Amino acid sequence: MIYFIATFVVFLLVIVAMAIGYIVNQKTIGGSCGGLASVGIDKECDCPDPCDTRKKKEAEEARSQKLQAETRII
Repeated sequence: MIYFIATFVVFLLVIVAMAIGYIVNQKTIGGSCGGLASVGIDKECDCPDPCDTRKKKEAEEARSQKLQAETRII
């Protein structure tokens, strides 16, 4: 039982240290190799037209950017 508790405490300390490091650095977590973007591939598939879900997400992002750009009086 002592080994379980010791292992749990060590893992907990590592997780807390990683969380503190993330908070202090304030930068996004990145992969070690950069993924597909490092070899010049923008998307995972070779299809010329994005799927409906991607189109809907892009339309929503464009809509939110347009709303943020507008000057509104409340």
